[in-house]
Parts: sequence; structure tokens; C-alpha cells
Amino acid sequence: MLLGMKNGFFVLLFLSIAPSLKSQTYEQWIDSSYRYVEANRLDSAEWALKNAMKNSPDNPMNAYLFHNLGTIQRRQNHHEEALQSYSLALRRYPKNSVFLSDRASLFAEMNHFQNALLDYNTLLEEAPDHEEALYQRGLLYLEMKDFERSEQDFGKMMELNPQSLFARLGFASLYKIEGRYPDAEKIYNYLEEKEPQQSAVFAGRAELFLLINKGNKALNDINHAIRLSDPTENPYFYIIRSRAKLLLREKIAAAEDIKKAIALGYDATVAEELLKLTY
Repeated sequence: MLLGMKNGFFVLLFLSIAPSLKSQTYEQWIDSSYRYVEANRLDSAEWALKNAMKNSPDNPMNAYLFHNLGTIQRRQNHHEEALQSYSLALRRYPKNSVFLSDRASLFAEMNHFQNALLDYNTLLEEAPDHEEALYQRGLLYLEMKDFERSEQDFGKMMELNPQSLFARLGFASLYKIEGRYPDAEKIYNYLEEKEPQQSAVFAGRAELFLLINKGNKALNDINHAIRLSDPTENPYFYIIRSRAKLLLREKIAAAEDIKKAIALGYDATVAEELLKLTY
């Protein structure tokens, strides 16, 4: 449900290059962490960041390193460790919008909805026009069955930006939950014309087609969404595709997609329940 707006992987660090060997070593560890991330060696990137902070424990930029460390840990599904790292970053900068947004989305991913809501509320108190936070909080309200507040957040997004893709996606999600399937489909069809490269549009419509038992249409849409996206960033897309294949009685192929979603980081406990339907 919670579809994120695409962010950069790391917060940019603006570091002055000091002449001392200690400063250079600190920066070298940071540079190494970037190279390890690019090579998808996340455990090594985590190690490099920890060494940078050990090298200069009082460096004020460590808050940003803790944020980056949390993101690396999150990608490895080490959610509790990631939560601790994000919290350490926020200890120094308690109202940083990026730190708050990332911890809130992690809380939501861990089904800690009230904690996620607190972070989004703090963020929006400081930046009431923050579109991504409004969108994510609106989706969070959907998860919490608070449809009135959800609609308010999506409505404010439309006031701020009448062309907002994510406001429309939010309303489509709301309409799906309310059973207003034709209204939701109209939004997705409109967005297909306006935003044909947005994988979230096709994934959302695929979910809609699943709700109305149109397996072939759901499969076509989710296949298109997967082609448009980085598969490592969207394990849930494979869950949607597995559900479409189950609807079409393709159990073996559905099981393969569920296993792929797990390998990419999707919650194994949830996925295992779906996997039982393929036996």
C-alpha cells in the first residue's frame, strides 16, 4: 500500500577537506562506503561507515552517516538496527525532514503505525506543504482506516499541486478501499495517459484488477510495472504478480514470484502465508 516517492539513496554530505590525516581518513571511509554501495556490497558499506564514525566520533556530520547507515541496514532487512541508526541521526537533528520521513516510512513498514504517524506529524508541523509527507501520511491513514483524514491529506496535495501524480494515486487507493472501483479505474486510466512511465500507476491498477477478478488485465499491468522499475526496489510488485498468477491458476509460476519477492526483501512472514496457496 505504502508507495514511496523516489528519493536519493544517501543524504549528500558537504565536507570540507582538512589537511590532517585524521580528516582524510574519515573522508576515505565515507568514500569507501559509496563505492561499496555502488558494488552492492552493503555489509562492507556498513562496516566502512562505522569505521568513519569510530575515527571521528564527535564529527557533527555523523548524524548524516547514521542516516546513511540506517538506509543500508534497511536494505539488508535489519529493521531494528536501521531504526536505531535513524533515531541516532534524529537525536542531533530532531526536525530534519529527510530523517523524519525515512524513519516514519520504516515505522510504517514495521507496522508501527502510531510511531510513523508521530514522525509525519512532526515533519508536517515544520513543513505543512511537504507533498511526500502528506502523501505518505494519507496512505498511513488508509492503513489505519481513517478515511476522512486520508482524504484531507490527498485533497491538500491537490490544492498545492493540481497536477500531482501522487495525490491522484492516493485518491485511487482510497476509492479501491471504499469499493468505488469504477472511480479508481478512471483515475488510473487518466494517469496512464499523463504518466506512462510511472510504474506505480500500473501496479496500482493491477491491484484494482485483482479486486474485480480480472487476472489477465492485472498480469499485463504488473508486468508493465516491473519492466518500468528497478526490481530490487519493488519486491511487492512480485507479490502482486503472484496474486495475478494465482487467480489464473498458475501456481508454480506464482510460487516463483513469491520466492523472488522474499529474496528482494519482502516480509517473509507475510509472503509465506501467500505461498501456502501455491501448494
